[in-house]
Amino acid sequence: MNRPDAANRPGAAGGVDGRGSVLRVVELAEGVAGQVCGRLFAGLGHAVTKCEPPGGDPLRTREPVGADGLSYTFAALNADKRSVQLDPSTPDGRDRLAELLAAADILITDAGPRGSAEADLSPARLRAAHPRLVVVTITPYGATDPRSDMYGDSLLAECYGGLAAMVGEPDRRPLSLGGEQVAHAAAFVAFYGAMLALRRPGGDVVDVALCDVAAYIDWKSDIVYTETGQIPVRTGTSIGRWRTVEAADGWVGFIFQPEQWDSVITLVGDPALEDPRLRGDKERFELVDSWWPAVERWAAQRTKREIYHAAQRLGLPFGYGADLADLAADPQYRARSFISDGGGTLAPVVGLPWRFGEPPSLDDAEPDAPRPAPRTVDGPAGGRDRAPLAGLVVLDLGTITAGAATGRLLADYGATVIKIETMERPDAFRVWPVPGAGDAEVMEESPLFESNNAGKLGITLDLKTEAGRAEIRRLVARSDALIENFTVGVTRRLGIDFPTLIEVNPRLIYLSLSSQGQSGPESGTRSYGSSLDLLSGLASVTGYAGERPMWSSADINYPDQIVSLFGAGLIAYCAALDLRGTYLDVSQRELVSWTLADRIIEHLAAGTVPGPSGNRRPGSTPHDVYRCDGDDQWIAVACRTDAERAALAALIGAGRMAGEPARWWEENHREVDAAISAWTRRRPKDECVRELTRAGVPSAPVQSARERAEDPHFRRRRVFLDEPRRQKGFPLRLFGYEPPQPRPAPGLGQHDAEIRGAALSGGHVPGAGDVPAPRPAEFPSPRPGGSK
Repeated sequence: MNRPDAANRPGAAGGVDGRGSVLRVVELAEGVAGQVCGRLFAGLGHAVTKCEPPGGDPLRTREPVGADGLSYTFAALNADKRSVQLDPSTPDGRDRLAELLAAADILITDAGPRGSAEADLSPARLRAAHPRLVVVTITPYGATDPRSDMYGDSLLAECYGGLAAMVGEPDRRPLSLGGEQVAHAAAFVAFYGAMLALRRPGGDVVDVALCDVAAYIDWKSDIVYTETGQIPVRTGTSIGRWRTVEAADGWVGFIFQPEQWDSVITLVGDPALEDPRLRGDKERFELVDSWWPAVERWAAQRTKREIYHAAQRLGLPFGYGADLADLAADPQYRARSFISDGGGTLAPVVGLPWRFGEPPSLDDAEPDAPRPAPRTVDGPAGGRDRAPLAGLVVLDLGTITAGAATGRLLADYGATVIKIETMERPDAFRVWPVPGAGDAEVMEESPLFESNNAGKLGITLDLKTEAGRAEIRRLVARSDALIENFTVGVTRRLGIDFPTLIEVNPRLIYLSLSSQGQSGPESGTRSYGSSLDLLSGLASVTGYAGERPMWSSADINYPDQIVSLFGAGLIAYCAALDLRGTYLDVSQRELVSWTLADRIIEHLAAGTVPGPSGNRRPGSTPHDVYRCDGDDQWIAVACRTDAERAALAALIGAGRMAGEPARWWEENHREVDAAISAWTRRRPKDECVRELTRAGVPSAPVQSARERAEDPHFRRRRVFLDEPRRQKGFPLRLFGYEPPQPRPAPGLGQHDAEIRGAALSGGHVPGAGDVPAPRPAEFPSPRPGGSK
């Protein structure tokens, strides 16, 4: 198998930085999310022991496989781990696992409550036996929910969490994002949770539910429904303000903001776009049929890269539909050694050591490994009621979603997060229109802003002046971390780049969340989440089988959501392991591509170029959504075993299929789908759920934003909050710490006086208190169509 080579990746030398300690992680997980979480620790140089059942993880041989018979997915998820075979249901297996846990810092597990109890591995029992152990559970519905005893994957989570209801064309079936996206997002959440638990006195239990993460990613739909009463729907790629257009050799995302219309006219150069009636955004949308054909004619005569580069030169955030062959040859990826002739490193971050070696053979764990010294963390002193990130001061220069949501996650768990804006150009999300609320100018603060900025303090600085730069230097000197997602080059021009600020505070953790990273020929490009859906390769494997690439939509902007989960985890990781003076360079595009690592490895080894496959996935059949009785009502089914398929066949009255092997079900999927659809179409969705669950068939309803808002599961687990108005809540739960209701998002400059006073006097940054009312400001124009 063609393995990536880490030698040329900047900052990618093997092993953990000498300032940090090597963590011992035990992974007891059969699902993708748990294995991705373990892969993050292994990639960062920690000692990860993978516990496999006797005979090995079934994923080892799941097709597609390489020349050595090893699954590409197994190789990607388990590189740099060690392996042992054990059965925790047997005395010998329990003894061996107990030995591993006695020397471990972290356990990653995905067993449901019944399975955990039967193996004597419930979180409470584990914590009693190993008081310092951090237990990370990643399950479909939560560690204590009986539904988590059944199989769950990204498709089922995206359906129950409502994300799938927003992906695909409006008149066709909902789609799961390509690959195992929510499993990767849940792994990022679990990694962040593990770092929070490491900073808790004596550790904690981290409870991550796949469906919660899916719902958290789709938080904007919940806000839209609550604010407008309208249920958001799929918009696909052929309607809406942003669309894909077919070029001579593929597809291009036609993405622009209202104030960029003149640049669009220049780019296309067709008189049809110069019609005076098209000057307004609302009118352009209503008259799209009068000018869009001219765009289609123009695009058909040019290559996708030609259009992309011409648009970027005009400042338009276009993206082209890159498939995996495009990524392998991409000059940006090759310049950063993400992918190279030797394979590359497929590292999701530059600035921390990253390994990409071989997957483990069975039973290659170090024998009789000594127990490490007791763990010490750079966390708050005091009792267990203290927030995990208490004492951490973070300067948040992030805007819209990618940067701002990272700061919100840190604030949720106790960090003092100071949002820095300018009076002239505040965060555009303050006045971002709520989709579906009409086209009127936003006259009050957008509810979207609240979700990404609750719990923060807010100040204004003019970083174009020496006085403003002096103020931020005073703040940096007393801070632990800084977040920014500016276009590459802006921080250097403003004098707030890492080389400058590290001279002010040598212990600063500096996180840059840029479109394509801080280096390379395309580092200065402009993008939105929909651009990155295309450029990362994700859209190339998302969509209806054999058809055009599909993005997550401007209403989701999936890349922006997961980069905030990953970014928060990185800052907490550096704080927990005392990796100070660290520069973290995260390319949003590379991070999304990293979730497709198994397909990239397959392409490099075998030359295959996968396309969209609908909701079908290797290792599970049937694996799709089926229409139920009613308007846009759907249910997802995902069977992995012969027993599940036999139960499904009996339930739908197709008993003749029951004895057929998995390959038959896969090769005859059209016949299978027709039989399932004939059964589901005659029944309401809730009846389908009850019958399938009773039969033991893994399934989940496709929930709309309204159904999700009415589902007590998400309220109980605080995925969404209602004070002072509807906002997103938390993507994880800690057994020993419950975050308080966050303070309202700060008004513009709300804490100027007290924070500036503290900085000038050399005192500590204060918490929120009674402060002067925010000053009026001139906001940039609202930007319907997408967010970042």
